[in-house]
Order: sequence, then structure tokens, then C-alpha cells
Amino acid sequence: MQTVTSADGTTIAYDRVGEGTAGTVILIGGAFSFRESPAMSGLAQALASGYDLTVLNYDRRGRGDSADSPGVYDVANEIADIAALVEAAGGEAALFGWSSGAVLALLAAQSVPGVEAVVAYEPPFVVDPKDHVPPKDLADKLHPMIAAGKRNKAARYYMTKVMGTPLVMIGTMRITPFWKKLAATANSTAHDWAVVRPYMRGQRLNAADWAGVRVPVLVLAGELTVPLLTKGAKAVSGVLPNAEFTELAGVSHTPKTEALAPAVGEFLTRAR
Repeated sequence: MQTVTSADGTTIAYDRVGEGTAGTVILIGGAFSFRESPAMSGLAQALASGYDLTVLNYDRRGRGDSADSPGVYDVANEIADIAALVEAAGGEAALFGWSSGAVLALLAAQSVPGVEAVVAYEPPFVVDPKDHVPPKDLADKLHPMIAAGKRNKAARYYMTKVMGTPLVMIGTMRITPFWKKLAATANSTAHDWAVVRPYMRGQRLNAADWAGVRVPVLVLAGELTVPLLTKGAKAVSGVLPNAEFTELAGVSHTPKTEALAPAVGEFLTRAR
């Protein structure tokens, strides 16, 4: 494990995987994910070993071994975290983002110097008012739960109100060992909500908001994912200046490394 210090003094932990000659990619997880989760660590290993990439796999603030900024949930801070990682990478890096991390990657690409390309896996843009739209007062309820240390309650609330997870599914998950890992990162969901909140209103995306993403972008969605996420992925690929969309066969919102790594690795190699 290595660390960098972000602009506000927050310590961000990361693993450097591989010492490839084809460039560096920074992996940005979504809600509840952390650098040691199988989806992130597996992708890091696959990109390093199969595509000659150096991979920085980090814990977003508030989870894993990274520090937090309790009560301060500002997207600018998470973008500054990425800027510090790009600097640690030598000043140039591509970004891979999953779910809310995909939105964060696209936002960072507009202002962080040295970002070379972005792969965005199922960014949760809600562009259809008929789909699940989180409540407007979500932060007013989520933040007090986090401040009071009610992580189980915060996890359940975020999953149902933001992600649209059925309560019966959460009930099943709560009796598995996996739930403890979800609850352990529940305090960081306020950071996720700060990132995705403007884009989950059931409204069409404004191309002007994304005109600053000038680097090549690959937007991915799984064939087996929920239609809401496919709509959002196609919508953002349509408004970005230099983007392409690809659907991965046999994949849902939790990506399979064997399907995801080739798409990511081949695009980054081609983009450079």
C-alpha cells in the first residue's frame, strides 16, 4: 500500500499493480466498492498482466485505508484526490470508473491535467423520468444516519433509494458475510451521492455540461444490466465529444473481469 495527500490534507491509499510500459490507469470504484473488492483487484491484476499497464487501484475517501472528510461531501475534493494520483503516476494516466466512479472519472477528465482517456462502466445517469429517480431530500436523511454511525441503516437507505434495490433482496443480503463489507463503507455513500445527484433526476443530459471531456472515452454497459443503466450509458456516449459505446455480452452491473479487462485494455492501448 502507498499513499498520497490530497489538496485538503486527506490521505488517500492505493496499490500500484505492475510496472507496465503501455501507460498507467487509475481505477475508480463505485458505491460500496473499495480497492480490495474482487471486481477492482481482479481488474487491476488483469490489466497489469495482460496489457502491460501500470495500475493504481485506490480507496476513495471514506473507505478502506483512505481517510475521510466527515460532513464535507464535495465533488471537488474527490477530483483533487484523482489529481494527486495522476501526479503520483508521473503526470499522465487514463481513468477507469465503475458506476458512480464512472461519473467521477468523466468529471475529473474535464479539469485534471494529464488525463489521457476514460473508460466509464455503467455510469448511473437517470435520463428517463419513468425510471427510478431518488428522492430530492435524500441527503437530508442520509447524512444524519452517517453522522450517527448508523451504517447498516445508511447502507439499506442508499441501496433502496438511490440504487433501487428491492427490500427483499437487501433482506437476503443482510444474512450473508458480504453485508458487513457493504456496511463498513456505508459512510462513504454521501460522497457517491454528491457525485451522481445532479444526473439522477430523470432528465436528458446537457451536452454543454460534458463539452470539456476532450479525451477519448469508452462507455460500457453489460448486456444483462437493468435498462436504466443502459439508457444512461448510451445517453452520455451521445453527448460526449469523443466517445464510443460498447455493450458487453453476458455481463451485469457487477462486471466480470474476463469480459471487462479485454474491453478496457484494448481500448486504452488503442487510445494511446
